[in-house]
Amino acid sequence: MPIYEFKCQDCGRLTSVFVKTMDSSCQAQCQHCGGRQLRRVVSRFAYHRSEQSILEEYGSEPRRPEDYKDPRQIGRWVERKFSEYGMDMPDETRKMIDAAREGELPEPLKDA
Repeated sequence: MPIYEFKCQDCGRLTSVFVKTMDSSCQAQCQHCGGRQLRRVVSRFAYHRSEQSILEEYGSEPRRPEDYKDPRQIGRWVERKFSEYGMDMPDETRKMIDAAREGELPEPLKDA
């Protein structure tokens, strides 16, 4: 029972469609905007990496714009900067970093 992914030509977002068999016809509709102009895309697969493999790949500094969306990179950078400047990290900042590591992004980053 495959799951196919489609990209909506109206809103540009991905929609996953579960079908009974590979031979079944698929009348997909965008889950986000309801559009029917969909193009099938190659599905991604999940690959979980360890903290060590992330550090090896990215280092401790964000290098690319997309690195700034990784809360682990942002948190490490902020922690290091506070340490380098010999400053105590405010409690609110510590809470935001810890929450981001648990998957909860601060309000300003949720829309990014």
